[in-house]
Amino acid sequence: MKRLVAFLALAVLLTIPVFAQKQYKLATRVKLGGEGGWDYLYYDKDGKRLFITRGNHVMVVDTNTLKATADIPDLSGIHDVKLAPSLGRGYISNGGDNSVTIFDLKTLQKVDSVKVGDRPDALLYDPFTKRVFTFNARSKDSTVVDAATGKVLGTIPLGGKPEFPATDEKGRVFVNVEDKNEIAELDAARMTVLNHWPMAGCDEPSALAFDKANHRLFAGCGNKTMAVVDSQSGKVVTTVPIGGGVDAGRFNPNTKEVFMSCGEGVLTVIHEDTPDKYTVTQNLLTAKGARTMAMDYDSNTAYLVTAQREDKPPAPGQRPAMVPGSFELLVVKPE
Repeated sequence: MKRLVAFLALAVLLTIPVFAQKQYKLATRVKLGGEGGWDYLYYDKDGKRLFITRGNHVMVVDTNTLKATADIPDLSGIHDVKLAPSLGRGYISNGGDNSVTIFDLKTLQKVDSVKVGDRPDALLYDPFTKRVFTFNARSKDSTVVDAATGKVLGTIPLGGKPEFPATDEKGRVFVNVEDKNEIAELDAARMTVLNHWPMAGCDEPSALAFDKANHRLFAGCGNKTMAVVDSQSGKVVTTVPIGGGVDAGRFNPNTKEVFMSCGEGVLTVIHEDTPDKYTVTQNLLTAKGARTMAMDYDSNTAYLVTAQREDKPPAPGQRPAMVPGSFELLVVKPE
């Protein structure tokens, strides 16, 4: 009888989809401290390190020890970091002085500074064209820079405020246009806009992830929604509920999962059952303010950052100040 019960239990377990068995946990919280707010962070899989933007400097963290091991100083209102490993270069968007800082990946020393559009925010390195695209919030355009030489090649007007981009690595670039509730499709080589795709049911898209194999874009929207968009037709395939205050999204092709990090303190995990069907498998509690994220796809580990805030803002309409020394790294792993 015991063998029969055990056999039946195993049979039931095997009928449950693999993704339904997997859950994630907040495995580690590490106080990093240091000065400055934060925006995007980037995982360097070759160097096993995190690049974290901190206002006027970039903090570099060893992901084996979870300790800060280096710093790139003297920057200006920075938002994003991207790397081009084949060129041995990294790129930082300076929203404070409308420039991109180019640095050496081995030494982390600055090698060049390039003037771009007004208030560059997110960056994209496109390996197909070997170009860096800056997405400029105030001038509502994208500056295209030759990644090897640092030469500005052109500007692409976008007609609205761009947020996060993605590339198919075959000549097309996609970017959320936040104030238009749309995705713009760009020709990376010709530096032109091919399409403006409206996203019904998606307000103020910010996060963007991409399943290149199945031609699906995942836009994280301000109205607690993720819009799934066909990257070939521009049509919204479906929408999925997520947490509030989303600002970053990642898709892991190894597990067929989308991750949306939300500032209210939730990491929404969504399984891609088919290219047209999606299941929310978890809303993991992280910490308030943990809105941006980087990911190690090989180990399926997500890295988020946040800090505590003072109870009251210094003045009406301003954000409460960070509590000194409270900046921390959150590490999310499969259970």
